[in-house]
Amino acid sequence: MSVRAGIQATTGNLTIQAGFHAPAGSCTVVVGPNGAGKTTLIHVLAGLIPLQAGRVVLAGQVVEDTDRGIRVPPDRRPMALHSQHNLLFPHLSVVDNVAFGPRCSGLATRPARRQAEAWLDRVGLAEVAGLRPSQLSGGQAQRVALARAAACRSEVLLLDESLASLDAGTRTDVRHLLAGIEATRILITHDPVEARVLADQILVMERGRIVQAGTPEAVAADPRTPWTAGLMDVNLLTGHASGTEVTLDCGLTLTTASPMTGPVLVTFSPAAVTLSNSRPHTSARNTWETEVARVQPEGDRVKVVLGAPVPCHVWVTAGAERELDLSSQPRCWAALKATELTVREA
Repeated sequence: MSVRAGIQATTGNLTIQAGFHAPAGSCTVVVGPNGAGKTTLIHVLAGLIPLQAGRVVLAGQVVEDTDRGIRVPPDRRPMALHSQHNLLFPHLSVVDNVAFGPRCSGLATRPARRQAEAWLDRVGLAEVAGLRPSQLSGGQAQRVALARAAACRSEVLLLDESLASLDAGTRTDVRHLLAGIEATRILITHDPVEARVLADQILVMERGRIVQAGTPEAVAADPRTPWTAGLMDVNLLTGHASGTEVTLDCGLTLTTASPMTGPVLVTFSPAAVTLSNSRPHTSARNTWETEVARVQPEGDRVKVVLGAPVPCHVWVTAGAERELDLSSQPRCWAALKATELTVREA
C-alpha cells in the first residue's frame, strides 16, 4: 500500500513543510544536506514527532489528520522504522533482538525466532545469532537492526541511513536485499549511487522543504539547486565485466584498472573526461567518438552533455569550450583513463 503525506511539523529550530506520494511497493529515497529535515520527515511518518498541521496515510490507513483529530500512536502504525542509531537491546541476544519486531506485531515466540533466524541468514549474520550487541561491530549491529525492522513484515519500511556503516561488499548485498523487499520503502541516504540504483523516486530536501522530486534520471538531468547538482554530479553506467574489460549496456567496451566479473556499476567524475575535435593521441585507454547533445554554461565552467554511444556529462572550462567550439559542433571525441573509473558489483 502507498504512503501519502502532506505535513507541517516543528522540532527544535526546524520546521518542515512537505508533501509527497510514494506508490505501493516503491522505494522513495530522501536526500539533502545535513539539517535539511530528512530524519524529521521519517519521524513524523513514524509518529515520533506530532504534526502541527496535515495528514499522513500509511498503507491505506489514516494515521494522523489534524483536521479530524486523528493521531495513531507509533506502535499501531503499519510501519517499521530502522533508526540510524540502531537501538539494539543490550540485554538480548542478536536473534532475540530481531525476533522482538515480529513479536511486537503479534507473532508467537517460536515463529518469531524462526523468522528472525531467516532474516539473520539473509543479512549474512546467522553465525552471530547467540551474541549480544556489545560483541558486534558497527556494521554488524546495523545489519541486525535492519533485519529486525524487515522481520516485522510491515507494509511500510522507514530506513534512516540503513547502509551507512557497511563496507563496500556488504553494502552491495544489503542493497540487493532492500531492492527485493516488497514493502513501500522510504530511505534516507547520502550516497548518490544508492540513490540512483535503489530509487523509484528521489525527494530532495533543503531547509525543511522538498525542493525537487522525480526519478533519478530526471533529477540528475535537471538539478534544481546547487546541492542537488553536487550530489548527482557523477556519471553512472551499467554493464558486464570480464577482467578489466566492461561491456556497457549501450554496447561500448571500456577498459578498467580493477578486474571484476559479472554485472557491474561503473561511475566516473564528469571532470575526468577529456574532449577533443579529432581522434586524440593520448595514454587514456578509453576513447570514443560521441554526439554533443547539449552545451550548458554554468558560471566559470561549462556542462557538456554527451549522447550516443555513452550518455554522460562532462565539465570543461569556458575557455576550453570556446576553443573546441562545441556549441556548433555536432560531434567530438572523448577520452577517459582506466584509473578514473570506479567499478562496483551491480
